[in-house]
Amino acid sequence: MLELDLARGDAALEELPNRPAVFLLWPKGGGKPWLARTNVLRRRLLRLLGTAGKPSRMLNLRETAGKVEYQFTGSKLEAQFLTWELARTHLGADYRKEIRLRLPPWVKLVLSNAYPRTQVTPRVGRTRAIYFGPFRTRSTAVAFESEFLDLFQLRRCEDDLVPSEAHPGCIYGEMGKCLRPCQRVVGVEEYHQESRRVAAFLETAGQSLLHPAVAARERASADMDFEVAAVQHQRVRRIEDVLGLRDEMAAEINSLHAVAVVPSADPDCVMLGWLRGGAWQGFTPFPLTAPNGRAVSLDTRLREMAASVSEAVPEPTIRMEQIAIVSRWFYSSWRDGEMLVVDSWDKIPWRKLVNAVSRVAKEQATPHPDSRS
Repeated sequence: MLELDLARGDAALEELPNRPAVFLLWPKGGGKPWLARTNVLRRRLLRLLGTAGKPSRMLNLRETAGKVEYQFTGSKLEAQFLTWELARTHLGADYRKEIRLRLPPWVKLVLSNAYPRTQVTPRVGRTRAIYFGPFRTRSTAVAFESEFLDLFQLRRCEDDLVPSEAHPGCIYGEMGKCLRPCQRVVGVEEYHQESRRVAAFLETAGQSLLHPAVAARERASADMDFEVAAVQHQRVRRIEDVLGLRDEMAAEINSLHAVAVVPSADPDCVMLGWLRGGAWQGFTPFPLTAPNGRAVSLDTRLREMAASVSEAVPEPTIRMEQIAIVSRWFYSSWRDGEMLVVDSWDKIPWRKLVNAVSRVAKEQATPHPDSRS
């Protein structure tokens, strides 16, 4: 990060450009810094510190601040990640609360339970489970969970079951929406077969049910068995309606792949952010012209860069916080740049990615009205 010595007075502040940045305001006597991000660095610092003979009306930090460390950012996504990294380093155990980082909800299939069940949770842990998300809000996650469970007969209760013929059961069992393991209507293995079907549904984003239903409909139509075809058509429509309840990023966590294209703080360059296998792999600068004057197309350069992206998976806390940053930016109204969510890393739509790079580069070329170099 760059450093600004406030001992130089107003001249130091006036030299700063009004550009997007993340900064740390350090107190003279040491201690925890004040962390913030801004779209207009000089203006923000002048509001906080004031000028000689005219102190700020906000915090009056001129007498207590010793120095400023700052780093220019090209996009809000880059600023969010930089803020998170600095908060983890300097703000102590409550850093997530201080930067207001909320974890997104996931639909979790708990496989560590003797009788697997689903739940909506913001935490990705180490226990044996399948996570599907992230969702925009808890209400959309709950709605998806409720609707997709109607396609199966998995239990919806949260109890640690002790099966017994004397168990009173619940309304879902009476409605035929649960195999009723609590009443020993089915054995452990039969129930696990159903939980494996649920796992396959989440891992394949519904294709494990949709493809057989479509195939059955086509076979019935070819055999002119229109009554069966109509039943299968209704099933296909029902599965598609359930899948339509997913938010745009929602996928099984290890199958969550995306490429973010955002502006860069450097000219003639955009930043590519990589989300591979449900793990954030960082940013890579992408120059708009090939280095060393090589005549290489954008498509080829993008393919080469994507092939070099690692598949490292950090520990669960860092992983869920990084995905939280990406999902907050992606689902927000203030998103800058674009992101392509892809089903498979081997099937990135290169033409769409090239077009996204071109659009972001064109928007970046338009100067910000408040900027001054």
